[in-house]
Amino acid sequence: MSYINTFIRVSADCPVETGVVPVTSRPLPPAHVIQYELLAGAPYKYTHEELLYEIHVRHKQIPEEERTARKNEIWAELFSKKHPCLRASMLPKRFGWGIHYNEDGKIALYAKESPEYNQFTSGADDGLTLLNAMRSKRN
Repeated sequence: MSYINTFIRVSADCPVETGVVPVTSRPLPPAHVIQYELLAGAPYKYTHEELLYEIHVRHKQIPEEERTARKNEIWAELFSKKHPCLRASMLPKRFGWGIHYNEDGKIALYAKESPEYNQFTSGADDGLTLLNAMRSKRN
């Protein structure tokens, strides 16, 4: 699911007060680490679908030549099933990152303590839809 002009706030039960860079000791990084690397390294470069594709090919370690040769096939196979939106991502749920989709549906991250996060969540922009990230616990 992709959004436009939308900001996803940090989850109400997020355990951190500031944006924390996710790290891993695993040789194959989990999806949220790849999400962070892609979005922090290139704000407003990816739409939701493009981000999911990049995460998929990196997580599965698909070689660049194969990505180029089979992009349409890999894309079709990936999106033949549903995927959760970024409201369910570990970035806003556990690591303190808000997620902004601009008018083109391109995505950027903002740390919970940043002035941009405060500006987005203040409600000053009438055209912006504010959503909460999903909670980690049911209560």
